[in-house]
Amino acid sequence: TAMSSGDGGLQTEVRLKEPPEDGISAVKFQPNSCQHLLVSSWDGSVRLYDVNKNSLRSTYYHQQPVLDCDFSEAARSFSGGLDCVLLGYDWTAGKDIVVGYHDRPIRCVHFSADTNQLVTGSWDSSVKLWDTRAPAFSSMHQQPDKVYTLDTAGHHLVVGTAGRHVLVWDLRQMTQPQQTRESSLKYQTRCLRCFPNKQGYVLSSIEGRVAVEFFDTNPEVQAKKYAFKCHRVKTQDAEEIHPVNAVAFHRQFNTFATGGSDCMVNIWDGFNRKRLMQLHKFPTSISALAFADDGSMLAVAASYMFEQGEESATGQQRVEDSVFIRYTSDQEVRPKHMPQQ
Repeated sequence: TAMSSGDGGLQTEVRLKEPPEDGISAVKFQPNSCQHLLVSSWDGSVRLYDVNKNSLRSTYYHQQPVLDCDFSEAARSFSGGLDCVLLGYDWTAGKDIVVGYHDRPIRCVHFSADTNQLVTGSWDSSVKLWDTRAPAFSSMHQQPDKVYTLDTAGHHLVVGTAGRHVLVWDLRQMTQPQQTRESSLKYQTRCLRCFPNKQGYVLSSIEGRVAVEFFDTNPEVQAKKYAFKCHRVKTQDAEEIHPVNAVAFHRQFNTFATGGSDCMVNIWDGFNRKRLMQLHKFPTSISALAFADDGSMLAVAASYMFEQGEESATGQQRVEDSVFIRYTSDQEVRPKHMPQQ
């Protein structure tokens, strides 16, 4: 999968041409493929890139910034954002369809392949489930506060909201949450992703910490949960603490990458509590991450997230928003104790 860089060496990283004009909110690989990448942005666009050819295939637009997007199948995607509209798009036909609405901006758009449902989470403090075959939502479920992040694993739906609430729902039986938890991190939840092996989830916060949590409420299993510090930079007299904005899992190995406002990406073995590696420093904050289904590539969105306010106020030149495709080697992502395949 590595590409030649022309000097005989192998190129491990490529920057996609024609990036969005504003902040990048999400990157998602096409299911069961490394060829296409979906990218949503604050410029109102949802873009489809051909990663292998490094070309922008096609684009569609919302009226306002787009906060999240996902594929439901190879040629269909869904997106939502500040315009409160859930749009579906058929990339083959080049047509969009309004699927439905939330009362306030849509923060999360996620397709569960296990249950064939589309899940959206909004700042209106609700989660809606949609049948992708019919433009109608099948059900709406009140959450305790604004939805910031969500993910699914099998029949589990995990929702992270404002006020540090974490709710575990069963997608087959949505009358009430199975578990209502408080985040084990002291500060605002930024991102939440489930382990591919469906045993638990990883939660990141704005204060440079990540928690590893398990679904099983058995005390022996719960004793294994822990949190660790990351994306912190020690200077001579202080420690700079950066938000952990993005988490992405490697499906085969259950290892995960984290991206922070320190412009760094780390790869972790959550079960053995080890950092496997740290990638080089990127030009600006990491706003989104995604592994391809086969784990051979990691998409890294580098995008200024206004941690220091408007750039004009800081007098700094704006760094162009970019998406990098990193061709990952097994050494970077495989747990150390795992035998070679």
